[in-house]
Amino acid sequence: MHRGAQWLRENAQARLALFDFAFEHAPVGIVFHDVAGRIRRANQAFSRLVGIPLDTLQGMSFKKFAHPDDLDRDETLFNAVIEGTRDGYSIEKRYINHQGAIVHVVIHLTAMRDAVGNIVQLLSQVQDISAQKESERQLAEKAAQLELAMEAVRGGFWHMDVAAGRFETSERLAQFIGGPGAGRLDLELYLARVNPSDIASADLTPLLLGEVDHSCAEYRLNTVFGERWMRCDRRLLRNPDGTPRRIVGVAIDFTDEHMRLKEFERRSETDALTGLLNRRGLAMRYPLLPSTSGWTVLLMDLDGFKTVNDVHGHSAGDKVLLETARRLEQDVRAEDLVCRTGGDEFVIVVAGDLTVADQVAARIVEGMRAPIAVGATTVEVRATIGGVWIPAKTSLDELLADADALLYKAKAAGKDRWHLQAKNVPAAAQ
Repeated sequence: MHRGAQWLRENAQARLALFDFAFEHAPVGIVFHDVAGRIRRANQAFSRLVGIPLDTLQGMSFKKFAHPDDLDRDETLFNAVIEGTRDGYSIEKRYINHQGAIVHVVIHLTAMRDAVGNIVQLLSQVQDISAQKESERQLAEKAAQLELAMEAVRGGFWHMDVAAGRFETSERLAQFIGGPGAGRLDLELYLARVNPSDIASADLTPLLLGEVDHSCAEYRLNTVFGERWMRCDRRLLRNPDGTPRRIVGVAIDFTDEHMRLKEFERRSETDALTGLLNRRGLAMRYPLLPSTSGWTVLLMDLDGFKTVNDVHGHSAGDKVLLETARRLEQDVRAEDLVCRTGGDEFVIVVAGDLTVADQVAARIVEGMRAPIAVGATTVEVRATIGGVWIPAKTSLDELLADADALLYKAKAAGKDRWHLQAKNVPAAAQ
């Protein structure tokens, strides 16, 4: 046997001293009661909790500082222990300390018996949970405030117990999704309402693993109002040891805002007159245009457009530009890009090899030879095109400069034509 253990077994005084030390320095309140509920002994932690000196506590009944609304339930359980129908109990209750403040506690009471089974005294462990209760109160208050704010918007709340894996929507959110009388949704039913393309955005894994404390997601949700864009703010609440405890989320319908934003983006990338892409729109779309056989950047200028403006006015010029845009969209393929960069200048990006681009350019030039109706009369303009083909994407500004040089050559050769050229072609391919 270890010498220290043997010494403790043989030295009752040392064991008693060790118990007293542990009793007095315990982080939770410890109280010994007699069978009438009077305090025989309490430690410093309990004294601090109720705000009463140790010598005053001696002989006091637990009823003296118990909250009146909790007393009946506490007495019932205590009497059940004394009567022998149970050995102990755990209860959450309230104390009123010496200063009159409410202290929330959890009490674990156990009967201590002698050799023949008679209760000689009772042991209570008392833990102060006031901070936890205050945190819960604040959360509930904030939830109530947010719920009130939600009256003016579409959406609601949800929460998830991480340890239990239990997810539940608020009644308001459930009704927003399923209509009046709809039951609250669990996680499976909620995710089933998310657009499959957006399911990754709704994923809670980083929060569940404790990798982040906050995230915001945007996704489409199938609701009683149709498919709506939802913005969901998710926050992780942790246990004292830092492990994930609960996730709370608020989901708000921001469909109108989303559509306004998309419309703003569309307008910022679109020519106001023709509805074609503008320079910004072209710059955004060009890097995304796929092709396995290269791309051709065509720069087109209208011949005779200035005369239309000078003779017939700018309104007639606008009609010519609108008709030009219509014909261009008709002459190119769906995968190609058509852009008005300003005035009577247009850019067309054709996906494919130089032969495809040549065919597109030919259709455009031929299509622009037809007269354009302007009020009671017609006008005629012509198209001249310069184009450069590349096997791999390079700077758009550089390509436009090259196409402009080729456009100048085409105009110098007589206009109403096109001039295309390959660039950066490996020697073996020429």
